Amino acid sequence: MNVGFDAKRLFFNGSGLGNYARSTVRLLAEYAPDNRYTLFTPREGNCCGFEVPDNAGIVTPQGIRALFGSLWRSYAMGRAIRLSGVDIFHGLSNELPADIGHTRARSVVTMHDIIFVHHPELYKPADRWLYTRKYSRSCRNADRIIAISRQTAGDLVNYWHVPEEKIAVVYQGCDPAFEKTVGEKQRREVRAAYGLPERYILSVGTIEERKNLMLTVRAMVAGKLDIDLVACGRHTRYADRVMEYAAAHGIGSRVRMLHSVPFSDLPALYQMASVFVYPSFYEGFGIPILEALNSRVPVITTRGGVFPETGGDACIYVEPESTDEMLHALETVLGDRAAADGMRARGAAYARNFREPVIASNLTAVYRSLL
Repeated sequence: MNVGFDAKRLFFNGSGLGNYARSTVRLLAEYAPDNRYTLFTPREGNCCGFEVPDNAGIVTPQGIRALFGSLWRSYAMGRAIRLSGVDIFHGLSNELPADIGHTRARSVVTMHDIIFVHHPELYKPADRWLYTRKYSRSCRNADRIIAISRQTAGDLVNYWHVPEEKIAVVYQGCDPAFEKTVGEKQRREVRAAYGLPERYILSVGTIEERKNLMLTVRAMVAGKLDIDLVACGRHTRYADRVMEYAAAHGIGSRVRMLHSVPFSDLPALYQMASVFVYPSFYEGFGIPILEALNSRVPVITTRGGVFPETGGDACIYVEPESTDEMLHALETVLGDRAAADGMRARGAAYARNFREPVIASNLTAVYRSLL
């Protein structure tokens, strides 16, 4: 079986959707090695350092098409897919090329979320229009849709009236690096590189309003907690608001924001943390929760939505608007060692549900169902 992938984000996106793409291709190449994998990318380059498997090849636009790589990816990739002899084409990030119907390949699209439908106030009108147009078209054109959670599957049915039988829920995993204990030498190096204290609260993800980092800062102020907060993620204007609030309430020096952190440093940052917080208003899955569980860090996240799917019985769940609940959760984890140790053990056990052999088997089953 020759499986083709839209690999733009695999090569050029260092965060969420890129991580999903890299993880998917890597685990399939390892656990389903008899297949051939073809990576379609709109331009040459590999800024994320992805190691292309031996059973994978790369296709880029040629000739004049190379001058219009983005248009080629969205509207004219079909010819390259057909010429490459692809049996299954998998759009890894909510999209399929508009001309996918002109190929002989069966098509699969992974839908991560439709947050812009749930929270339109967080998106510009033009972006909402574009996402709705592209993603709903991809859902219509796909032979099968992979939803990364039951919540995303339900949203597609309820908002876009996608037939349930067209959707398969296949959870995503996270990089095995988070399962491995980081050695003391690397821990010391990472701690020194970022000037990390002995104890800290950790947050990972774009520092934007939807991720709700402000709730943790408000809880630190309310409880006069003597601990630092380390937030790793892309800077936005919301990050400035968080820092302004922290400074105005006397804890500006205890809130640290780290941008452009190399992936290789993340396992150590997780494993040295006292607690991980993820009080997001809405997610399609919430991969940082799984990274934290694999890292054996106690997790505090949001009640409801997708979060119990991702965190199971291992997390403390709070209302995303409740400073009191967040404060109580932080005080529990930071002040009760037995409770924290229990969360670590349950988290490591629950994370086994998302191991790579299971995910590879489920993905392969979706592909084979179309042939």
